Amino acid sequence: MKTLELGYIHIKDIVIGSESKIEDGVLYVDEAAMRALILEDEDLKDVRFDVAHPGERTRITPVKDVIEPRFKVSGNGGVFPGMVNKVDVVGEGRTHVLKDMAVVTCGKIVGYQEGIIDMSDIGAEYTPFSKTVNLVMIAEPADYLLAEDADATLPIENIHKPAYERAVRMAGLKLAHYLGEISKDMTPDEIETFSTPNLKEGIEMFPDLPRVAYVAMLQTQGLLHDTYVYGVDAKRTLTTMLWPTEIMDGAIVSGNCVSACDKNPTYIHLNNPVVHELFKQHGKTINFVGVIITNENVYLADKQRSSDWTAKLCELLGVDGAIVTQEGFGNPDTDLIMNAKKIALKGVKTTIVTDEYAGQDGTSQSLADSDPLADAVVTGGNANQVIILPKMDKVIGMLDYVDVVAGGHAGSLREDGTIEAELQIITSATNEMGFNRLSAR
Repeated sequence: MKTLELGYIHIKDIVIGSESKIEDGVLYVDEAAMRALILEDEDLKDVRFDVAHPGERTRITPVKDVIEPRFKVSGNGGVFPGMVNKVDVVGEGRTHVLKDMAVVTCGKIVGYQEGIIDMSDIGAEYTPFSKTVNLVMIAEPADYLLAEDADATLPIENIHKPAYERAVRMAGLKLAHYLGEISKDMTPDEIETFSTPNLKEGIEMFPDLPRVAYVAMLQTQGLLHDTYVYGVDAKRTLTTMLWPTEIMDGAIVSGNCVSACDKNPTYIHLNNPVVHELFKQHGKTINFVGVIITNENVYLADKQRSSDWTAKLCELLGVDGAIVTQEGFGNPDTDLIMNAKKIALKGVKTTIVTDEYAGQDGTSQSLADSDPLADAVVTGGNANQVIILPKMDKVIGMLDYVDVVAGGHAGSLREDGTIEAELQIITSATNEMGFNRLSAR
């Protein structure tokens, strides 16, 4: 039996100052200490911080990642193993969580793939991160990452975008871990416990309940389209299994720059809603046997190999049902349908969770691939839906790229400060794990 306690400390405000502590639900953070921590990385020349509150007329952009601060107070290893802490199997003991807040990292890394978080008005209705108090980190790359190279056909900034992405990714994870550690000696406001039996124990405990697995597809489709598992780029791995609680301790972190609307930021991996819902039903209506992680690939042979292994693991585990989620759209739809079809051919009832690119009028084909066996679908919404975002009183970050960002177009940023764009531009608007605010009735 693997058991993890999550101790929640609710944060109602963040104050940037000269010391780090939590008092009466307020997180006070030492700006000098944060700067020193982030600027340990020579690939970053400067960093600044700001706070965005729910309801404020504030826009955050360009959003790279969103991370929930966590710190392991007991049990093996530490949060974000293989990244911030040494490699060790996590997912048991107790982990403290700073709830109702997030670390938001910003950087114009791949400008057309970064997104927007609006803290009020219509845009706020489409992103879950308008409801969190956000500590925003804007990290600037070192000059040598941006300088021109006379001997190259491309600027060095293009060659070194991966270095900038790595630096911003690691800075966000380090900052989230630093903030989480402030709570290490505190008594949580509440504790939630998650227990998973091993396969033998599960059969003995719940012999009459249907066995269900969760298949989490991880974005791994090339440079700057990466997801990391215990610090390893998941494109270098074969399909495998995790305890569900390993994910809650940061075994999976985002490192990609796919479209904002359906990217899975690290925050969503940590709070994976499919995992949480399956835990709620575990031992009641289902036997939740665990999480199968598989990658999304560029080449056909790799897609076939990964989906073969996914179906094979479902067969090996003897599951009755499987839920499959993806990240991204277009090319990953092929991986999604391959997984759904092959799992269904093993006699396993299969449901996929995705979003749609059905055109602005909603009449286009929603997915780039399909199969009659993929007949149970949960949708996160149509990412091509057009929305007009009002001008905000404050912008944290920069707006100069909005006309070319995915979901935008030439002229998206109007002279009056409003933005006309598709939902693609809003962080997690159509999230494919269901961690979004859209619903259908």
